[in-house]
Amino acid sequence: MINQVYRLVSPRQFEVTYKDRSLQSDYIVVRPTHLSICAADQRYYTGTRGKEAMAKKLPMALIHEGIGKVVYDPKGEVKVGTRVVMVPNTPTETDEIIAENYLRTSKFRSSGYDGFMQDYVFLNRDRIVELPEELNPSVLAFTELITIAMHSIVRFEDRAHRRRRVFGVWGDGNLGYITTLILKRRYKDSKVIIFGKNQYKLDHFSFVDEAYTIDEIPDDLLIDHAFEAVGGKGSQYAIDQMIDHLHPEGSISLMGVSEYPVEVNTRMILEKGITLIGSSRSGRSDFVNTVEFMKEHPDFVEYMGLLVGEMQEVRTIQDIVEAFEKDLTSSWGKTVMEWKI
Repeated sequence: MINQVYRLVSPRQFEVTYKDRSLQSDYIVVRPTHLSICAADQRYYTGTRGKEAMAKKLPMALIHEGIGKVVYDPKGEVKVGTRVVMVPNTPTETDEIIAENYLRTSKFRSSGYDGFMQDYVFLNRDRIVELPEELNPSVLAFTELITIAMHSIVRFEDRAHRRRRVFGVWGDGNLGYITTLILKRRYKDSKVIIFGKNQYKLDHFSFVDEAYTIDEIPDDLLIDHAFEAVGGKGSQYAIDQMIDHLHPEGSISLMGVSEYPVEVNTRMILEKGITLIGSSRSGRSDFVNTVEFMKEHPDFVEYMGLLVGEMQEVRTIQDIVEAFEKDLTSSWGKTVMEWKI
């Protein structure tokens, strides 16, 4: 069959390419229905990823957050029409210590390999996770982003000490919102505090115990563990504040991505015995955990609905461009494309 792939060929310019794909394989074929735009996709779209990276990775189909419906399973194990979330990480080997998303040989869609902006996506059997039909598809579209927070929290639980009375999350964007909400549902008897720059964004965090703008944090406020969801140069200042407000031997979970190195106060990290826990992307187990979490906490999905900022029906390449441009001007939430192209 001929599959149409919608690739970014240069900043703000998409083109259709055609790939001949055989159905005589073990791949499950999924028709995308809802795709969500990520900040990483925007860096490619706008050309701010850097000339070297752009030259190396383009042309490439964008989007690594998305859901779809199964249209073909060569083994007949998955019913046609089943709603699934697509796992963008594609490992080529296994390791008894290193998780699939940290193996250097793993491929990641929309980062050097074609993402989900295609008519049909051909996936290995373990790269899909079935979804409940009753959940909001616009929220399910960015399940992958939710798995990032889930993965970080699971890593924290494996590595940090067991005193977990007060959590602090720095970053009032999408990832900060998701992380605080998971923590609040997972640790019902603990205090969860959000720290951010923008009061109008902090106003969305109605479920937290306390909220502070970063220039109004009480000097005597202390937390047991911190999560950084800022990224960029701002993560340097966030980490400094975390170090200042952490109890000795607390942990800092780092999630924000920065294109450039940031300075870290190693003296105080050593003096307080702080544990830094880095995490990036996620694997199949995180998708399974996240889907089960959403089933168990229906109110979590309702709160996630507040993150749906822009909805764009996509039937043409111009619709794709409009979706990305709307996302650039959006001040809150996620832009979701209803994929009808």
